[in-house]
Amino acid sequence: MKASYRFAVRGRVQGVCFRQSTAELANRLGLDGWVRNCADGSVEGLVAGEAEALAQLRDWLRHGPPAARVDELSWTAADTAPSEPGFRVRR
Repeated sequence: MKASYRFAVRGRVQGVCFRQSTAELANRLGLDGWVRNCADGSVEGLVAGEAEALAQLRDWLRHGPPAARVDELSWTAADTAPSEPGFRVRR
């Protein structure tokens, strides 16, 4: 059964390939959704998929790519699902 979640990551998460790395992993895991930078320096996204794949992405988001420093991860159930298949970076 597919579930949807909204996430927000705070710390040093812009300018360190966080969005691209997130999208690459999410696509490998077969997840749908998107990720984007926010004006406040955080990264946010919407993701949907199977529980095991979602858990793997959530665990990875806790540290991100090598140059990132994650200070906080927010992961909450979403009422809506992504409107398109696949996972992409939004600008």
